[in-house]
Amino acid sequence: MLLEALIGNAGAGALAAGVVAIGAGLGIGKIGSSAMEGMARQPEAASSIQTGMIIAAALIEGVALFGAVIAFLAVNK
Repeated sequence: MLLEALIGNAGAGALAAGVVAIGAGLGIGKIGSSAMEGMARQPEAASSIQTGMIIAAALIEGVALFGAVIAFLAVNK
């Protein structure tokens, strides 16, 4: 409520969408980093690591999409 009072609905929605994008980027970056490290340590498990990485990245993108939709709904409230 305080944030909306200071910058309005559009500003709060834009800030929320930015935080969602940053969070998704950091999460996918961490997944990629960990997957590369795991594949370097155990090359024979690369295919299963890659499959898990893709599934986890898709789930993170799904959460980011929900966050962006909620942020845009906050703008048009």
